[in-house]
Amino acid sequence: MPGMWWLVGTGLVLGLVAAYLIWTAGRVERLQARAELAARALDAHLLRRAAAAAVLAERRYGVELYAAARIALDAVPDEREAAENDLTRQLRTVDLDPADRDCAAVIAASRRLALARQVHTDLVRDARSARGRPVVRLFRMGRRHSWPRYFDIDDPTLAVPADVPTG
Repeated sequence: MPGMWWLVGTGLVLGLVAAYLIWTAGRVERLQARAELAARALDAHLLRRAAAAAVLAERRYGVELYAAARIALDAVPDEREAAENDLTRQLRTVDLDPADRDCAAVIAASRRLALARQVHTDLVRDARSARGRPVVRLFRMGRRHSWPRYFDIDDPTLAVPADVPTG
């Protein structure tokens, strides 16, 4: 009978370890999936801002802003960060009037982009942290997915003149 308790105890410990590993694998998968969805949402917001900037440039501000917007729209993934940073610099050189519909669209798209970038950064950080844990690396729980990457761009939020209400 005393040997029976060792078997029950060993079985219980193995069951708890298996439950922990299954829970950890599920968490890694969920974080990875959320980081990928955040990357898609960030990409959509980048495209919206570039399209709004292209419309604004066609109507008011000319060739340089339009070229930066088109480059951002057509950029391949490896060149995307540089193109978006260039677009942000071009938008900061333009005096945007929030009362104008086109300018307001660019400002709103920039704000939404800043929020999407923050969400993406947070989720990538969490996914990388979970995948970096020793148990996850030992059992290669994240091997089905590529390593999540940060999207490093300047803060895309555009300044609004102080005398204009933002609400």
